Amino acid sequence: MTYKHILVPVDESPISYAAVEQALSLAQELKSTVTVMSVISVDPFVGVDFYKVAPAITDYFMQAEKNAQDRLAEIKLSFDRDGITVNTRVVRGVVPSEGIIQVADEVGADLIIMGSHGRTGFKKLMLGSVAQNVLTQSPVPVLIVKV
Repeated sequence: MTYKHILVPVDESPISYAAVEQALSLAQELKSTVTVMSVISVDPFVGVDFYKVAPAITDYFMQAEKNAQDRLAEIKLSFDRDGITVNTRVVRGVVPSEGIIQVADEVGADLIIMGSHGRTGFKKLMLGSVAQNVLTQSPVPVLIVKV
């Protein structure tokens, strides 16, 4: 099977960069288009007195947006350097797994390559797993990269 459009969700973790490397290699082989994306997650301050922390919330989201844009621009250069067509996207205000599946649908991705931290047991139960959620909910194949 050949994959024409690969989606690569990234965050600031080293495992994301391992997924980027895998996507870069596969995209070169298959002459695929790649979309690299980041999700700025739902409000981490839910339940906090809004009027006391409004400036902190604004600063948090502005910094998160800047960090995501900077990260995507850096990654885009790797694909550009190798002549691979690449697009970037930032999705805001959604649960990461939902944002990933939404973008996969919007761009017509036929493969998602993403990293997994490999949490198990109690950590997985408490923290959830974005990779696990995408794997079980995605209508397209998902390649999980672990280090």
